[in-house]
Amino acid sequence: MWFVKMNGAGNSFIILDGIRGVLDPARLPELARALCDANFGVGADGLMAVLPADDADFTMRFYNSDGSLGEMCGNGARCICRYGYETGLSGERPRVRTTAGIVTGQRVTTEQYRVRLPDATVMQPGRVLNVDGRDVACAYVELGSPGLPHLAVELPGLADVPDDELRGLARALRHHPALAKGANVNFYALTGTDEVLIRTYERGVEDFTCACGTGTGAVVSVLTLAGRVSGAAVRAKMRGGVLTMDVTARDGAARDLFLTGPAQLVARGEAFEEELLKNKI
Repeated sequence: MWFVKMNGAGNSFIILDGIRGVLDPARLPELARALCDANFGVGADGLMAVLPADDADFTMRFYNSDGSLGEMCGNGARCICRYGYETGLSGERPRVRTTAGIVTGQRVTTEQYRVRLPDATVMQPGRVLNVDGRDVACAYVELGSPGLPHLAVELPGLADVPDDELRGLARALRHHPALAKGANVNFYALTGTDEVLIRTYERGVEDFTCACGTGTGAVVSVLTLAGRVSGAAVRAKMRGGVLTMDVTARDGAARDLFLTGPAQLVARGEAFEEELLKNKI
């Protein structure tokens, strides 16, 4: 099968095209596990399948590297918008059907794309979750419907905290029994005016990733509603690079979430299915 590998701020994806080629949607979970494996497959954080859509240019079906279906992915959406434009599936302003709703995109430059993320449909600031007797202050946010769940946890001095010191807390919060769907866990620290450092532990990957687009949307939404950032061109610094987030606070809700950042082509190639699946499942 033919694939394209892309990355958005270090968040990496395998793309399979079910419009221009034959693709069985029922097999996508196992293909995600096989292709995303860094040792026996191509290696990526997730897999995106391009499928037909009646109400958009195409559908983006997103799977995490463990084969679980994700509601959507912000960095992945930018990448698939570039893929759609460069393969002729859309124009410079793609409309993409995702599990969480329609996402619209815009080509800014060859490698820079801007996408409108789903609005925050659940916003619960001031939550406190108990982890091993420790109360952790956080905000719970869902983007879209069905909602993509995120926790935003402020951690001053985040830049100096190693992943190993955070991984246990991140895992406990990600699987916290008070959260019906679990959550992606975004640790953040304000580092300047309209500038925030974010480190995200992602569901489905079950570890920290280089960047998280919807996590950026969740954190900046929380900060905008609290009046701690302006909501205009807020810079989110992550290990994979810098993303720019625009959020409008209106009537106590976060609306018009626009995410801008890189969408880079890494490789095109052919994967041999029988060899991939021989080592998986």
